[in-house]
Amino acid sequence: MRALCFCLLLSVPSISLAQDSKDFRKVSCRFLTLDSTTPPPPLLNLGDKGVEVPCTVNTHSLSPASVCHAKGNTLRFVTASDHKPAANATLPETAKACILVFIRAPKTPEGLAWRIFVIEDTAKNLPNGGAFVANFHNADIRFIIGENKILLPPAKSHGFDMPAKRDAFNMAPVVFEFQRNGAWETVRESMLRFVPGMRYLIFAYVDPLSGRPSLATFRDFSTGAKPAPAK
Repeated sequence: MRALCFCLLLSVPSISLAQDSKDFRKVSCRFLTLDSTTPPPPLLNLGDKGVEVPCTVNTHSLSPASVCHAKGNTLRFVTASDHKPAANATLPETAKACILVFIRAPKTPEGLAWRIFVIEDTAKNLPNGGAFVANFHNADIRFIIGENKILLPPAKSHGFDMPAKRDAFNMAPVVFEFQRNGAWETVRESMLRFVPGMRYLIFAYVDPLSGRPSLATFRDFSTGAKPAPAK
């Protein structure tokens, strides 16, 4: 299991155009939000030598890849309309391609309304034909994907290979359970199709409207993001 790479939103000063370009590195990024009702507005990634990379955060599917600029291990985003700080993401040191999941957070005095969950886009985290599960819930979850049965604590994630046991239609069982009043309760039980060239991203979280545990499932037809060019 892998620890989530949550980045808490902190205030940052404006980026100086005089910063040394060797402090920056390029990372291929794709964007997603779990909040389909009020997604982030159009954003800009602030980069090397005053570069501003337009970024659109999708709600129902992953966005196309954008080559973003990270200063050290930090990506900084501002709103495109007024250049106000919007979110920061802390990347793994070796990351060349990432999926950034935007999650609404209580607004801070600095005006940063979003935190970002970073998924390094590797074959280990997001196997071709498999699934990636992250627990944003505040309690343990249990789930079955194919022949795998896992208990996943809060703030943990897990990548799964394609289930070995599938039916004639490449379907395998997927079951998610949450604890309620001290007992396990099945929230979802279904069959999902697992094939090469497609993978699932599944997030367990608490629905802000109902206050009940919920799941968000996204299909990704990419077999891995292409790393950003070094130069």
